[in-house]
Amino acid sequence: MATARSAEQILDEEFLTVRAKLLEVAAAFDRFDRGSGDVKADPRHATLVEAAGLLMTRGPDRAERLQLLFSREYEPGWRSEMGVRAGDQG
Repeated sequence: MATARSAEQILDEEFLTVRAKLLEVAAAFDRFDRGSGDVKADPRHATLVEAAGLLMTRGPDRAERLQLLFSREYEPGWRSEMGVRAGDQG
């Protein structure tokens, strides 16, 4: 998706927000490491590590790939399996 703003403008506008979010993520990983027990065998931890690595890749579709990483694969019968009727809003 093309944008009218330049990359420099976007960096100027979003630097502090992105910095804060990255610090939040780093702090969470620090808490995992400092906490008692070990979560490295937990698949959720592995997914978070994979997501952090995905952020360092190149390409315009990182957000899409990140969303897909945390998403289930599409299953045609998901509505009936989860008890959702077509048109349900919540």
